[in-house]
Amino acid sequence: MNAAGPAVIVTLGNPNTGKSTLFNALTGLDQKVSNFPGVTVEHVLGRTWIGDAQVVLVDLPGTYSLSAHSPDELVAVDALLGRFNDVGTPRLVLLTVDATNLRRNLFLACQILELGVPVVIALTMSDMLAARGITIDTEALSTQLGCPVVPVATTRGDGLELLKATLAEQLQYSKPSAYLLNPALREASAALAAEVSTAHAGTIHPIEIERALLDAGGYAEQRLVTQLGQGLAPTLLALRSQLGQGRDLATIEARDRYGWINRVVSAVEQREAQPRGWRDTVDHMINHPLLGSLIFVLAMAAVFQSVFAWATPLMDTIDAGVNGLSAIVTATLPPGLLTSFIVDGVIAGVGSVVIFLPQILILFAFIIFLEDSGYMSRAAFLVDRLMRWCGLSGQSFIPMLSSFACAVPGIMGTRVIANRRDRLATIMAAPFMTCSARLPVYALLISAFVPAKTYAGGLINLHGLILLAFYLLGLFGAVGTAFLLKRVFFKGPTARFLMEMPPYRWPSSRSVLSKLYARIKIFLRRAGTVIFVVALVVWITASFPRTPGQDRTASLEASYLGQMSHGIAPAFAPLGWDWKVTAAVLASFPAREVVIAVLGTLYAVETSAADADRTLITRLRTATHPNGSLVFSLPMALGLMVFFAFCLQCSSTVAVMWRETQSWRWPLLAWIYMTALGYGGAFVCYRVGTALAS
Repeated sequence: MNAAGPAVIVTLGNPNTGKSTLFNALTGLDQKVSNFPGVTVEHVLGRTWIGDAQVVLVDLPGTYSLSAHSPDELVAVDALLGRFNDVGTPRLVLLTVDATNLRRNLFLACQILELGVPVVIALTMSDMLAARGITIDTEALSTQLGCPVVPVATTRGDGLELLKATLAEQLQYSKPSAYLLNPALREASAALAAEVSTAHAGTIHPIEIERALLDAGGYAEQRLVTQLGQGLAPTLLALRSQLGQGRDLATIEARDRYGWINRVVSAVEQREAQPRGWRDTVDHMINHPLLGSLIFVLAMAAVFQSVFAWATPLMDTIDAGVNGLSAIVTATLPPGLLTSFIVDGVIAGVGSVVIFLPQILILFAFIIFLEDSGYMSRAAFLVDRLMRWCGLSGQSFIPMLSSFACAVPGIMGTRVIANRRDRLATIMAAPFMTCSARLPVYALLISAFVPAKTYAGGLINLHGLILLAFYLLGLFGAVGTAFLLKRVFFKGPTARFLMEMPPYRWPSSRSVLSKLYARIKIFLRRAGTVIFVVALVVWITASFPRTPGQDRTASLEASYLGQMSHGIAPAFAPLGWDWKVTAAVLASFPAREVVIAVLGTLYAVETSAADADRTLITRLRTATHPNGSLVFSLPMALGLMVFFAFCLQCSSTVAVMWRETQSWRWPLLAWIYMTALGYGGAFVCYRVGTALAS
């Protein structure tokens, strides 16, 4: 982002203040998710029009402070100082402050105001003030802070136009805040920053020295000492002692800041005593150890019931479209390699995965709704008890919850965990959580081999119960792994988990649709790249060498893929797999959902023209071993799903584990451990299930 480009506005705020919802409301769907260079912390860039100019908004990770207790907070400081080339130097900071909790939010606000960057404060949750008996004098608050304050209610769209107008005015006539709480600390930091900048021919900002002084032994100090040399550590220690005069600087900062915050809040806010409301009653129920757990399981069960009940019509439509497209290509092109490539390779391979898009969208629509409504934060508090049993805290559940979408951002999210042992244990546990790549596999096998039974007058279906069971299996696999690691390798006290519950609110439809759109793009991009390439390779190896006169089944077995898979198949025969299933599973190690594309391609290559309109489910149900017995039985299908529940089949996850741990030791251990667990689970499931069925 060069100086001649659009103005850059960074959005920052405490977690659960509606920051991302506001960002989505301002930018719509014009967004791009990226990693900051050199780190794995994500940021989102979006473009919007402010007045007559197009600007770039950068959504930074939520943080309670700039004190750099975690990499996320370091990234916030670096971004505010213009240290990232793809972001550039921000012209303005859009700071979200929860109107219902000024006291907590103003701690970060006063730290940002000291940076000397122009600030506009969006006072979010303003629509909830009246219901809570709170009155805020926004003009007085603006005067106290020395920057514009705009009340907004993002979910209703209230205040957005005024906010845009204020941003436009500040971009044109902005001036840095003159607010400074501790001049002595800033002067000392500025002097040391100038000294080390000259000595090291670089640029160190006073705020970096200040943060290092305030967080002894923390990330900020560690990074500066690593960057500038161990000789800086004694200098920081001496300066810290001089400024603190025997007292802890961080404690002094907290005392001074909250003293100032209390004076500001007392001057601008009035609160009326409120009787116990429905929110307190709901919180009491949701946070109850037994009742809350039951509500959580019922909520998840309702989600998975809907995945099958609501997605079927849409899936049937997509399936009909895929079959119709295949029929059109077959009727238009003459028989031959090109037709086989398009129909058997591209359409059958990619189409067999795309058909599960409705289920993925329904699942994530529910999860996003629960997150934005405030429920998932309470679920994290509830699960804190379970996490503490295995030596972790509810703080580890947040990254693990993210892993329901994909383990990659979940593992990246562990950077908020300060304790390295807890972070490693969470990284090892996160891949067990049932990501979106597993859903197509579960959906295919459950639909094909689990009886379509319903209970309670059709309200509950067996398919949804089995899907819920596999999601819970992944959760217990994660918790069990963390328990093992914390008891054997990472012994130590459990970290404290502090979380302020966000208010209940009806999610913004625009925000939900924006997040769903992002998931669609990721899914379709994988279908059009990784899955397409694998399907192409499988079609080539399954189609050559071509032997004239052989039927399609014999030709497939004599192909390169058939020969290779027959050589490996004996290792997986104890699981009930034939060579085709073996080939599909091995091909899926780069990405789990590839198994569906490979099965679709293999059975399409083998299928005769007369049976070309048969669905993949029908083909799987009728697949046989050479002795005529069915390949797919219920025990074998359940065992295959257990394998996918445990096995680490994702090259992206392995890569990000290496990047986060800076070692191949942990991803290699995770791959061996999870693959062995998957094989053992599939073996037990198939053997015990077959014995019980006989």
